[in-house]
Amino acid sequence: MINLLPDLNKAFFQTIYMVFISLTIAIVGGLPLGLVLFVTDKGLFLENIRVQSIVGIIVNIVRSIPYIILLVALLPLTKLITGTTIGPTAASVSLSVAAIPFFARIVEASLREIDKGVIEAAVAVGATPWMIIKDVLLPEAKPSVIQGLTLTTISLVGYSAMAGIVGGGGIGDLAIRFGYYRYDNTVMFTTIIILIVLVQFIQFGGDKIARFVDKR
Repeated sequence: MINLLPDLNKAFFQTIYMVFISLTIAIVGGLPLGLVLFVTDKGLFLENIRVQSIVGIIVNIVRSIPYIILLVALLPLTKLITGTTIGPTAASVSLSVAAIPFFARIVEASLREIDKGVIEAAVAVGATPWMIIKDVLLPEAKPSVIQGLTLTTISLVGYSAMAGIVGGGGIGDLAIRFGYYRYDNTVMFTTIIILIVLVQFIQFGGDKIARFVDKR
């Protein structure tokens, strides 16, 4: 087991790397998508049912595909972007594609929790759409969005473990190569414990941050 410590250390940081990259892309892509899904809905200040429907359908299509299938289906795109289909950087492509619509729906749900009266008041005083988004929607939804970000991060940890099936690296890859193929239960249980501790740490940190920013 001691001989595997370097591999465990490497696998752990590969997992952190994959989650960090895909989470960053999920925020960059998912936050605007979630805002579009909300503000273009019926009765909102940028109502556009056609745009809302198209974006919603695209988001739902990606979300309906099980991650392991999405991972395999995106191998050509992964090869095009990264030049390879194995390793943590390659796995980050499919992780990002899976995370963007997931986080977008969480953002949309968080925005729907905001009192419509607050939005109507902002519209009544002549606030521009950008001002409403920046000064009303995002501050009001911040605690819920952070909780959603925590959920997204935990989901990405699980997805990254699945990426190990196709040589994506990380803790999942280590569990498959040593724990499954070599029937080493010690490695398997160790990787499980590492994942449990990591998820608990993420959940604890996310809850603390959400409570800290909640000024309501």
